[in-house]
Amino acid sequence: MRRDLRLADNPALHRASAVGPVIPVYIHAPEEEGGWTTGAAARWWLHHSLDALAVSLARRGSRLIILRGQDSLQLLRRLVRETGARTVLWNRRYEPLGMAVDRRVKRALREDGLRVESLPGNLLWEPWEVRRRDGGPFRSFTPFWRACNRLPLPASLPAPPMAAPERWPESLPPKALGLLPRTPWFRGLEACWRPGEPGAQEALAAFTDQALDAYPRARDLPAEPATSRLSPHLHFGEVSPRQIRESVDRTASADASASFLAQLGWREFAHHLLYHHPHMPDEPLDRRFRDFPWAAEQDAALAAWQSGQTGIPMVDAGMRQLWKTGWMHNRVRMIVGSLLVKNLRIPWQRGASWFWDTLVDADLANNSMGWQWVQGSGADAAPYFRIFNPVRQAERFDPRGDYIRRWVPELRQLSAPAIHAPWRASASTLRQAGITLGSTYPHPLVDLAESRRAALTAYQSIRGG
Repeated sequence: MRRDLRLADNPALHRASAVGPVIPVYIHAPEEEGGWTTGAAARWWLHHSLDALAVSLARRGSRLIILRGQDSLQLLRRLVRETGARTVLWNRRYEPLGMAVDRRVKRALREDGLRVESLPGNLLWEPWEVRRRDGGPFRSFTPFWRACNRLPLPASLPAPPMAAPERWPESLPPKALGLLPRTPWFRGLEACWRPGEPGAQEALAAFTDQALDAYPRARDLPAEPATSRLSPHLHFGEVSPRQIRESVDRTASADASASFLAQLGWREFAHHLLYHHPHMPDEPLDRRFRDFPWAAEQDAALAAWQSGQTGIPMVDAGMRQLWKTGWMHNRVRMIVGSLLVKNLRIPWQRGASWFWDTLVDADLANNSMGWQWVQGSGADAAPYFRIFNPVRQAERFDPRGDYIRRWVPELRQLSAPAIHAPWRASASTLRQAGITLGSTYPHPLVDLAESRRAALTAYQSIRGG
């Protein structure tokens, strides 16, 4: 078990239960992940997700066997010797390094005489199943999603009964993996989330019961509880995309269902791109951007952006929400990303790295596609000249300033429109709100109009490349 920490709709677990006694195994081998080992916020989630899975298995008379090492093959071979297992099954993963490890393990275990199977359990469709008419991969979302919806989709599977082995192998407790930090910076995460399959089912039920019908209207409003917040549960496989799709289809209007399921489609598209373009996490898909003239001085601006101290309220609200909760509203992710790569001209890879370490839903495919979309260097990306103006975005999607007021409390006495751009407010307005720019709240890190012009000039220098 890897990114499928659930019992229901788990094809590998379901298949294993039909073969014989089942030994569920989680192997922690971060060295096999190369430069994309799980970030700090996601490690917190993983710890609690493993705890929850162990409890669920125990209630069914089973156990979760946790192993730690640098080589999954070596650990599996040892486990096979200890238990006499003849079959090894897993649900596929799609990150380039993970797929390479899986191919090596499958080949070696088959040479050892074992039956080894990998199954599709973490996407609606396999990335190689969705093809253009000429057989090639898609580069645009709309025709990709149209092609997906022409493909059959089997029903989800129930949690299977599992026979226990006569003797259980030794196992580590989750805490032995060292996933939790020594300093308890994660209190904000604890207040917001319940990792594990039961928590995922609660979140899915709450969304379909309370917010789904309003999703098409309210999904872009960060102050509203209108999004599903299922992304970390999906990333760790505590709920499957098939389960989500079936629940949405059962409960939603056609409009709400189509609007929300398209977001599942973007997740599918991200994995499709990563499978066909394994360099996507590090290299721009549009090769011209290899020569983009980034800003010469980056560290101070990057630190201000990371800490939510840019002096631009909508951006600061998003970055502080991320730090406090390990999550950020998708509309705001686009806004903060645009400021970083366009107004500040800091490479998208540095933003992707920060998100990787601070998001509980940090997913290599989604994270890479999202940042390349904002930069304008990816497949089906926003045109480069689409530079989000964070003030106008705030006025449109947080018109009363409720989202800003929650996450940037030093501005809470300001009303709209001053709260969206306090540097434009009169001295008396700021004084009455107890705000001194440069003291109680920063001056804007950058002039939005001038930096937009500079970004477009930089883009002109690579357009003919």
